[in-house]
Amino acid sequence: MPSVFSDDREQEGDLSLVTRMTGHSVPGIALAGPPGASPHSAKPPAEGHSQLLQATCIPCLRASLLHPPSQQLWDGRRSCPCSHWVKEAETTDMTESSMKKLASTLLDAITDKDPLVQEQVCSALCSLGEARPVETLRACEEYLRQHDKLAHPYRAAVLRAMERVLSSRASELDKDTASTIILLASSEMTKTKDLVWDWQQAASGVLVAVGRQFISKVMEELLRRLHPGTLPHCAVLHTLASLSVANAFGVVPFLPSVLSSLLPVLGVAKQDTVRVAFCSALQRFSEGALEYLANLDRAPDPTVRKDAFATDIFSAYDVLFHQWLQSREAKLRLAVVEALGPMSHLLPSERLEEQLPKLLPGILALYKKHAETFYLSKSLGQILEAAVSVGSRTLETQLDALLAALHSQICVPVESSSPLVMSNQKEVLRCFTVLACSSPDRLLAFLLPRLDTSNERTRVGTLQVVRHVINSAAAQMEDKKPFILSSMRLPLLDTNSKVKRAVVQVISAMAHHGYLEQPGGEAMIEYIVQQCALPPEQEPEKPGPGSKDPKADSVRAISVRTLYLVSTTVDRMSHVLWPYLLQFLTPVRFTGALTPLCRSLVHLAQKRQEAGADAFLIQYDAHASLPSPYAVTGRLLVVSSSPYLGDGRGAAALRLLSVLHPNIHPLLGQHWETTVPLLLGYLDEHTEETLPQEEWEEKLLMFLRDTLAIISDNAWICQLSLELCRQLPCYDEAPQEKNFLYKCIGTTLGAASSKEVVRKHLQELLETARYQEEAEREGLACCFGICAISHLEDTLAQLEDFVRSEVFRKSIGILNIFKDRSENEVEKVKSALILCYGHVAARAPRELVLAKVESDILRNICQHFSTKDPALKLCLVQSVCMVSRAICSSTQAGSFHFTRKAELVAQMMEFIRAEPPDSLRTPIRKKAMLTCTYLVSVEPALDEQARADVIHGCLHSIMALLPEPKEEDGGCQKSLYLETLHALEDLLTSLLQRNMTPQGLQIMIEHLSPWIKSPRGHERARALGLSALLLRYFLEHLRVSALVPFHNLGLLIGLFSPRCADLWPATRQEAVDCVYSLLYLQLGYEGFSRDYRDDVAERLLSLKDGLVHPDPAILFHTCHSVGQIIAKRLPPDQLISLLLTMFEALGDPEKNCSRAATVMINCLLQERGGVLQEKVPEIVSVLRSKLQEAQGEHVLPAAQHSVYLLATQHCAAVVSSLLGSPLPLDSHTCMLWRALAVEPRLAAQVLGLLLEKMSRDVPFKESRAFLLGRTPDRVATLLPLSATCALFEVMSTPAAGPAVLELYPQLFVVLLLRVSCTVGVQLPRNLQAQERRGASPALATRNLEPCSSAVDTLRSMLLRSGSEDVVQRMDLEGGWELLRTSAGHEEGATRLARAMAEHAGPRLPLVLKTLACTHSSAYENQRVTTTAFLAELLNSNVANDLMLLDSLLESLAARQKDTCASVRRLVLRGLANLASGCPDKVRTHGPQLLTAMIGGLDDGDNPHSPVALEAMLGLARLVHLVESWDLRSGLLHVAIRIRPFFDSVTVESADLQGCCFAGPGSPHPRRWSSGRHLSASLGTLTRSATETVRTSSWTRWWAGWRPCCCTCRTLRPPWPAFALRMCGPNLACEELSAAFQKHLQEGRALHFGEFLNTTCKHLMHHFPDLLGRLLTTCLFYFKSSWENVRAAAPLFTGKHHPLPHPHAARQPRLMPPLHRVPGAALGAQAAAAGGPGPAHCGAPDPAEGPGPRGADEGC
Repeated sequence: MPSVFSDDREQEGDLSLVTRMTGHSVPGIALAGPPGASPHSAKPPAEGHSQLLQATCIPCLRASLLHPPSQQLWDGRRSCPCSHWVKEAETTDMTESSMKKLASTLLDAITDKDPLVQEQVCSALCSLGEARPVETLRACEEYLRQHDKLAHPYRAAVLRAMERVLSSRASELDKDTASTIILLASSEMTKTKDLVWDWQQAASGVLVAVGRQFISKVMEELLRRLHPGTLPHCAVLHTLASLSVANAFGVVPFLPSVLSSLLPVLGVAKQDTVRVAFCSALQRFSEGALEYLANLDRAPDPTVRKDAFATDIFSAYDVLFHQWLQSREAKLRLAVVEALGPMSHLLPSERLEEQLPKLLPGILALYKKHAETFYLSKSLGQILEAAVSVGSRTLETQLDALLAALHSQICVPVESSSPLVMSNQKEVLRCFTVLACSSPDRLLAFLLPRLDTSNERTRVGTLQVVRHVINSAAAQMEDKKPFILSSMRLPLLDTNSKVKRAVVQVISAMAHHGYLEQPGGEAMIEYIVQQCALPPEQEPEKPGPGSKDPKADSVRAISVRTLYLVSTTVDRMSHVLWPYLLQFLTPVRFTGALTPLCRSLVHLAQKRQEAGADAFLIQYDAHASLPSPYAVTGRLLVVSSSPYLGDGRGAAALRLLSVLHPNIHPLLGQHWETTVPLLLGYLDEHTEETLPQEEWEEKLLMFLRDTLAIISDNAWICQLSLELCRQLPCYDEAPQEKNFLYKCIGTTLGAASSKEVVRKHLQELLETARYQEEAEREGLACCFGICAISHLEDTLAQLEDFVRSEVFRKSIGILNIFKDRSENEVEKVKSALILCYGHVAARAPRELVLAKVESDILRNICQHFSTKDPALKLCLVQSVCMVSRAICSSTQAGSFHFTRKAELVAQMMEFIRAEPPDSLRTPIRKKAMLTCTYLVSVEPALDEQARADVIHGCLHSIMALLPEPKEEDGGCQKSLYLETLHALEDLLTSLLQRNMTPQGLQIMIEHLSPWIKSPRGHERARALGLSALLLRYFLEHLRVSALVPFHNLGLLIGLFSPRCADLWPATRQEAVDCVYSLLYLQLGYEGFSRDYRDDVAERLLSLKDGLVHPDPAILFHTCHSVGQIIAKRLPPDQLISLLLTMFEALGDPEKNCSRAATVMINCLLQERGGVLQEKVPEIVSVLRSKLQEAQGEHVLPAAQHSVYLLATQHCAAVVSSLLGSPLPLDSHTCMLWRALAVEPRLAAQVLGLLLEKMSRDVPFKESRAFLLGRTPDRVATLLPLSATCALFEVMSTPAAGPAVLELYPQLFVVLLLRVSCTVGVQLPRNLQAQERRGASPALATRNLEPCSSAVDTLRSMLLRSGSEDVVQRMDLEGGWELLRTSAGHEEGATRLARAMAEHAGPRLPLVLKTLACTHSSAYENQRVTTTAFLAELLNSNVANDLMLLDSLLESLAARQKDTCASVRRLVLRGLANLASGCPDKVRTHGPQLLTAMIGGLDDGDNPHSPVALEAMLGLARLVHLVESWDLRSGLLHVAIRIRPFFDSVTVESADLQGCCFAGPGSPHPRRWSSGRHLSASLGTLTRSATETVRTSSWTRWWAGWRPCCCTCRTLRPPWPAFALRMCGPNLACEELSAAFQKHLQEGRALHFGEFLNTTCKHLMHHFPDLLGRLLTTCLFYFKSSWENVRAAAPLFTGKHHPLPHPHAARQPRLMPPLHRVPGAALGAQAAAAGGPGPAHCGAPDPAEGPGPRGADEGC
């Protein structure tokens, strides 16, 4: 056997689950399953599946715990899944041990705390017991016996399961099993003396179930439990009582012995619960005995008689009535009374008669003590039946008290009491039946006077008793009929609905028992008919407790049912009701009862017909009160016009009319038998909501017309018309029916051949009509129109006579008395007459009416056009409409020239324009537009202006109306709205029909266009609906004779297609229909047949479902699909017009439509953009302008995508178009530029084009100077400026990063050159003015100044390419600001190069490669910038690291001969930068570098040339790094070139040198550094001279030192002193070098005199041969332009004079004539005296204090 557990772990879990539920260990059991069962077959089946479970119940119990019954869907039963085993158990053999184990498992699970689990286990046990009852019951018995400690709730559950099994399977038990179960149940029932009702009830139920089959054994066991003299167990009593009812034939034979055991202990019972148990047992014993005695023929012992129980029952009665009934316990008293009822039938007759005087009052007295009196009434009825059955005389004496008590019970209102009241009333009525049979006279004497009371409860209760007595005691009431009928007089007058309901019920009972055949019965019938005529609003709102439908218990509903039942089921009422009911047909007050009357009369008539023709024909002479056949015909026909009123009185009236045809006219039978069923079938096909009223009325009129034609009797017809006219006042409260009656009169008069009768009736109608009622005016007009079909001349003449008659004038004159009302009344009469003319024109024969239209009809109508009365105006419009329709429908309309056409159209338009534009209150608009529709087709044709006025006026009148009214707002209002809209549709299609060309269609759509774009949704919906209608009409009537273009297709599709995303679903649907029609129109113009179906266009219909979906994603995806379909079918020449139209939709106030336009535009561009190259500028221009107007945030992204799509196909055209945008760029244009960067490949293409545009044009143009001598202004050109701005926007997009990296070298070089050539360039004047005025909020906030724009773009490029470090370095050093200015541009370029070298080195090779192409640029600024950039690169080691050194040196060397001095200077600086960038490479390139520097010294004749100064600086930086032998050839030249610098040095030149060496803005120490470097170069050269220069050259070298000595005291900072100090060690004179070191210390003030003395002394001592050369050179400085130098030169000369003898030091010496040189004498004297000369030649050094007086004066 397969195990139900898949593994040990699952088995363990299931066992633990059962253990937890039951508290017992259950061994694992594996039972056989079905063949092929899987190991998991024991698991609960999945939802919706049912399978056979063959397993232990453990998994089922688990499933029961996890899935409550409400959730179990295994097989639709609330049962344990083990119940499925029953199917298998019935067909397979299961061992007893398996059954036992299964049952044991279930029983163990019954102790679960969850009630749902317990219920499932019990259900499983029952299912198991159904299949194997014996085994299951034995298992339960064994389980209860073994588990003696089991709690009583669980024991009760097991017992209940056993009872359920026994209830259906007790017959299968054997005696042993039954005995075992009986003993178990008896033991369980009596195990405890306390009352545990649940447990004991379950055990008792088991005994009762077994007792149905084994009564002897059960009774034996129960009798064994009855001990004499001892109170029995309550459960035993209960079981005996239940058995008495369940098996009376088995228990009753044991009753004597049972009673003999019980009666002696009655007096011992003191507890109320025990007494109640005894009462219940006695009641059931009595009921069982009565059942036994009543069915002796089936009883096992037919000899048993009532006497066998009489004595014992009376003994029990005595105890119950005299002792226990006096108890205060209400429950006990009710139990006693309930037992006394059946016990009274078993009492001896004399004993009952003896006890009645006490028994009846005793029970009646309990009515006051108990609220629930059902048991009292039930017992009382049994007692009364027992008393009557024995012929008790005592009952007569108690009758009054009984009637009073019972009547009070019957008058208790049912609605306000408990449900037992209904049962109580039935028992009370049963008591009245008993009394009616025994004492009818006294009963009626008691009841009938109470009918006269005004109390509702009393009258209703009495009527109920009367009805019940009439039905239940018919024989006793037979001779009391007149008395009862007469007593109903006052109840018939009661208006209370409850009383009416009761009266109708009494009348129904009377009808069944012949009361209505008595005199006075007619009043009852009339009362029923009156109640049938009650209006619905008088029906009660509160239903009865047992009523499901409130209307079903209403007085009217009960009366209708009663009338029909009496008519159809009570045969004796046939001669009473026929033909009496006919007289209720015509009175107005019985109109509401027409339906039940007609139905009853139909049934009665059919019964009469079956009886014979003589019985059916009505003898009107004998029944004078009956209506005439003419009255019946008119009445039934008129009420049929509203067939669904009054529960369908139309069908009932027609059926009655058909049945009555022999009594109407003998010729009508065959025709009516054919036509009436057709009318009835038509009604069956419709409902009140769907029935077309006009069509139905026309059918009835045709029925009447055919009837009159068949009769063809002028006298009969005239009599019918007279009767119809007499009935007119009867319908004053039913305007619709009165309107139809007028039509019937007109039809009848039209069939009459007597003109006098016709004119007489027409005149009477005009004189008696109620003109204030609109429906009556309309009916009167219809009557005249119908009559004019046969009597046109007479009808027109009668109208003319009435206008001229005194009656008409008199009515107007009388009305003039009431001035406030006169005008209104007169207008009503005029309205009726105008309507009459209109209906006459509409219905008269067409061949006759054309001759009368203008002469007789319109002449009387048009004279009232000036009225302001709305009703009269409406009548005028209706009449003119009918006249126009009559003209159009005439066969001669084509040749008819309507001279009043233009006048009528203009008048209709005045009426339309006079209507309120926002509300629709009257049908004037509808009628006027219908009139115009008919007039349009009549000749002569309207001119174009008139047509336009008609279209515009009608659209403005309808489209601006409020939204379509809903059903709850009024069906009439909605109907008027729809009819008016249909009228407008008809008018527009008729106008379109007059011009079926594309131009005509375009004109119609142009009129609708403002409404299609309306911000109000309902207006758009209407406009789209009309457009779709017009397009469908145009397509259906399209006739193409030649292939012509549909030139406005793009415009129309562009107008409609964005509406596919309108907020209103209806609008979206209509928009798709419009596009669908337009595509097929195009196919039609292309030559396709009308039945051709295009697969692409047909897809539109399948997309309509997607437009209903509110999800925006689905909606716009559908719009995209619509755009694809349009793109596939649109001709190329229509594409641009479609796009331009859709661009207009971008500004649509409806955002959804604007979004849809963007979706479709992009779809079209994607699908068909390849053919738009020539239109790109126009598209871009329109797109930019629409972006300025559109407010939606969705427009800009869509426009970006549009530009992107265009650019992917026509990149150059898009770039050129966008470059034409005005500057400064507005924010929308900027976003369009950014859209071109979303895709790297496109972005690279765009950047390349922009670079090309930037390089193609000149960067600026020079304008002529306004003033002479002024430098011409440079004005930026627009194309490069626009391209620069565009580059910035494109590169500001993150997506442009890859493209920027790809074009990094080109972008960097072009932008750097753009920056250089825009320094100092101005904006054009128009842009300057805009800059001064301030940018618009819509414009970008970027600076438009050319250089700043270029710098920003370059900065953006570096950021986008990942060179953020370069940008940050430039930001920190202020490099960007320097680049923008003319003065700092060169330094800015230098800093940019420095930052690039430091942070973007790997990109430099390609940058330099690109930059090499710009060496020969025509713009000097570009050459300067590139040279500065390259020069600074040599200042970094990156040039060597990237192997760029040679190319850089080559590039710089190539620019040495540049015409621009700045370029040459920067070349020298760059070459000198090699000393700091790659010092180890200086020696390699030493000759080249020295040659360049020496060449720079020779640049120009100006000794202060910046190039020469830069060369000196560079030489100073390089000289100590080059090889010694590289200096030999240039030493002399260098010395010669250095000397002019010192010779011409000035303060200004020093500043200039500092500026050249250090750049603008450098601090003062930078200038000193320049001199320091020059001095260092002198020192280096001196050292070299010492080693390599010949002696002959020393003179020239020493001549160079003289200026240093002369200028030591002149320049600050003292860079000459530094030069001497540096050169000292190289002069081969240690003393002189020491002197230099001593006197020329840095940071210390110089004592010039002492320094001069010491220097001259050492020179004379060590270099005597050079003195002459030195003196000669000094003489040159006597003429220096700087006076300090001129002063120092004589001093130096004086010091070098030949030294005298030491003893002659104090003697005066001859001195050269120095008096011409200021301070020279003073200097000579000081030198001669050995004292110091002037220390300073300028301002004294602050550190030394004020100088000597002479020195100051000398200076």
